[in-house]
Amino acid sequence: MTSQPHNNETILVLNFGASYIQQVARTIRECHVHSRVVPHTISMEEIKAVAPCGIVCVNGNKGFDIMEAKLSMLEELDVPRIVVGGGSPWNAEDFRDFLEGCGCSFTWTMRDYADMMIRSMRERIGSGHVICGLSGGVDSSVVAALLSVAVGPQLTCIFVDSGLMRKGEMESVEQEFTRHFKIDLHVVREEKRFLGALAGVIDPQEKRKRIGHEFINAFSEAAAQFQNAKFLAQGTIYPDVLESGGDADAPAATIKLHHNVGGLPDDLEFDLIEPLRDLFKDEVRQLGLELGLPESQVWRHPFPGPGLAVRCLGEVTREKLDTLREADAILIEEIRNAGLYRSISQAFVVLLPVQSVGIGPPDFCAGGTTDNTSDSCRTYENAVAIRCINTTDFMTADWSVLPDDLLRRVSTRIINEVAGINRVVYDISAKPPATIEWE
Repeated sequence: MTSQPHNNETILVLNFGASYIQQVARTIRECHVHSRVVPHTISMEEIKAVAPCGIVCVNGNKGFDIMEAKLSMLEELDVPRIVVGGGSPWNAEDFRDFLEGCGCSFTWTMRDYADMMIRSMRERIGSGHVICGLSGGVDSSVVAALLSVAVGPQLTCIFVDSGLMRKGEMESVEQEFTRHFKIDLHVVREEKRFLGALAGVIDPQEKRKRIGHEFINAFSEAAAQFQNAKFLAQGTIYPDVLESGGDADAPAATIKLHHNVGGLPDDLEFDLIEPLRDLFKDEVRQLGLELGLPESQVWRHPFPGPGLAVRCLGEVTREKLDTLREADAILIEEIRNAGLYRSISQAFVVLLPVQSVGIGPPDFCAGGTTDNTSDSCRTYENAVAIRCINTTDFMTADWSVLPDDLLRRVSTRIINEVAGINRVVYDISAKPPATIEWE
């Protein structure tokens, strides 16, 4: 055997089509050892360049012969290796003996990952200019913070205001990233453009495709003024990759499209940078704290790339979006007031494409039919669904059990304060089989 240097403490996790590949990688990281998932097609030259201290082959749907061939090739390396398979879950103790045999010191932290990514970004970007698509969500904010530390003035952030954001989101983004972080931020206001592209569209995948298309076009047009910009940074995280079918070795079919990972044009004029691509949401939050982001930003609930368009079922209009924003703002306000915002992983309102009969006071029922036998009128208005979930990695999730009085306050306020809504329901679906977002 030819001895290979492995003075870094990285464990390579080779994916042979396993559905639980990232769970393996996460378990190793929980032992404070750095792990990196790579496809089984990785070349020997690439493995030697990484110089891992150990290799874990995770069996899946690629077949025994393919794994055997790879294991034979790996024999030329003087590196410990094991095969994980059979579907049985592995915990930290299962890996500990192997990791000790690899010479691991069990001291790796997310701070180490941050330092590694900062070095990697500096090496890749060099003296070039990088543009980051900033949305105000956790993922893109962490990317912006990471690049700000790595390359400083070589970073420009572009925020495309699609008109599909939550109430007050745009103003919050501007304040946080220009006043607090001192990042060069350019806001592009394109509400009319996006709503025009969505006119008459009902199919959720088509919505995502059109939003992704318009986002890339609007972003490219805004970025054109920075002629020295070579790199585009995005906040793609691993669940985005899996659910979009972007992991070639993952067995999952495409669940939904993300404009972060799909729909990019072949003639894209930027080199893509996705520093969070191998991380789950909880790891992204840890990284954000290590980079000095405030907890209010790090613990902000996730928001989908296509924005409120996938929470407004059916055709998207400005009127529907305004209604949805007001209802959503009430939900978040009441959850914060109850002290539950941090304990809930994600909370939002969905505007349903159905209307229902209700009863309201005459002065509130625009166009309602008055019931002469009582001081009320019959309404036929929109219904909304509240979706609150708890999860660690956003690959699986369960619905949040909220206090009755909180649900009562939210429902009462939405119906009484938001014109056009007369019914509120609560979504009690787990993921799987349901997804977190409705579209």
